[in-house]
Amino acid sequence: MNDTIHATAAELAARIASGAQSAEEITRLHLDRIAAVDEQVNAFLAVDAERALAQARAVDVKRASGAPLAPLAGVPVAVKDLFCYQGLPTTAASRMLESWVPPYNSTVVDRLLASDLVILGKTNLDEFAMGSSTETSAFGPTRNPWDLGRIPGGSGGGSAAALAAFEAPLAIGTDTGGSIRQPASVTGTVGVKPTYGGVSRYGVIAMASSLDQPGPCARTVLDAALLHQVMAGHDPADSTSIAAPVPDVVSAARKADVKGLRIGVVRELGGEGYAPGVEARFAAAVELLASLGAEIVEVSCPHFVHAFAAYYLIMPAEVSSNLARYDGMRYGLRVGDDGLASTEQVMRASRAAGFGDEVKRRIIIGSYALSAGYYDAYYGSAQKVRTLIRTDFEAAFRQCDVLVSPATPTTAFRFGERLTDPLAMYKSDLCTIPANLAGNAAASVPIGLADEDGLPVGLQIMAPVLADDRCYLVGAAVEAGLTEQWGGPLLDRVPALKEKAR
Repeated sequence: MNDTIHATAAELAARIASGAQSAEEITRLHLDRIAAVDEQVNAFLAVDAERALAQARAVDVKRASGAPLAPLAGVPVAVKDLFCYQGLPTTAASRMLESWVPPYNSTVVDRLLASDLVILGKTNLDEFAMGSSTETSAFGPTRNPWDLGRIPGGSGGGSAAALAAFEAPLAIGTDTGGSIRQPASVTGTVGVKPTYGGVSRYGVIAMASSLDQPGPCARTVLDAALLHQVMAGHDPADSTSIAAPVPDVVSAARKADVKGLRIGVVRELGGEGYAPGVEARFAAAVELLASLGAEIVEVSCPHFVHAFAAYYLIMPAEVSSNLARYDGMRYGLRVGDDGLASTEQVMRASRAAGFGDEVKRRIIIGSYALSAGYYDAYYGSAQKVRTLIRTDFEAAFRQCDVLVSPATPTTAFRFGERLTDPLAMYKSDLCTIPANLAGNAAASVPIGLADEDGLPVGLQIMAPVLADDRCYLVGAAVEAGLTEQWGGPLLDRVPALKEKAR
């Protein structure tokens, strides 16, 4: 079927359940697509074709036997290369873990397999999830299918690009400061950061443990909700996992009704530094929500202006702690071990060779922030600001059901444009960082193309802790309204990639 790779995950699941199309055929077509275009995009670090086809055949056998199928049974999914998957390399896009093959699965991978999703392979990312462009990967950058000369966002650019290039209908990401939402915004896809603790972190290579949160990536809001439902839920193996019912995100995505909802526009997330095309598309999305019956109010979150500074102390401090284990002695790449070098020399050589520049930068910043004499001045002060940001959210949610803002201040920038200016790179996450610091749910949904460059813009929707369903409710309403205006999905406008001759 020519339309298979363009179909939504919900549509593919329905075809499989009805017998209209086999899971094996759908998987083969996506593997063919990866083989044809990924040389240009570099979304995948590893493709697991043999196991994927075996998983698909097992779903077809189950369906033929009359056994009940899970809602996404047989649908292919791509997994960010931070999630342990037994038998497949898990590298975190770093030389430090280049040859590591985990002997166990992450909880998220186990839940995908238990629901009979078909894992196509592992996607590219910024090294150890540190970046906003997927340029820091040790295995080459991922390119944005909208413009191969531009970044696909980061750190989860591989997952977002795989969706936009129609290499996979679903993908998994992690979001520490915007690593799901910012790539979704610049690729015209949907990305959701669940409530912190809503999806298990067990078996996910840690960057900053109080901020990291796995979440779903998709091309439609309903598809993201269906994947969220599979991933979420309490996990005793993760001490930060919330023992609470998963919000009914699927019903919310199907309802898509914002009548009577109070939607707050955050005053501090806009203005200077935001591209005109981004602000224009955001204003149009807010007008759409008002036309659909939502009440729009402006709210102030005064401490959001300090979120950026607080995050870039808390996150590196946790990076420094988490990555201390990769020393060439206990874990990770080992070099210089010729029987003569001292332990200290092996550690120094291994970390120098195994880590890239951005990872080293963050380790140094974090180690400094945690050092004696500076802990209270830097890390301790940043944690106080984090508390103030939570207070801002609580006050805003007393006035509104959800908050909205642009998902990122600009559209996708060109490769190399910010590599030599770390501060400019970090500012890609200005809008997304507050939700990570507070732990509440947030999502990015596409709202059109910026006039100045014709590239995608995303709307960020933020909801209270454990009110993830509100992100889907609002996101689905925006999606339905804009799809009608556009005459079809935004991703129908992605420029065609040249397929390799087969």
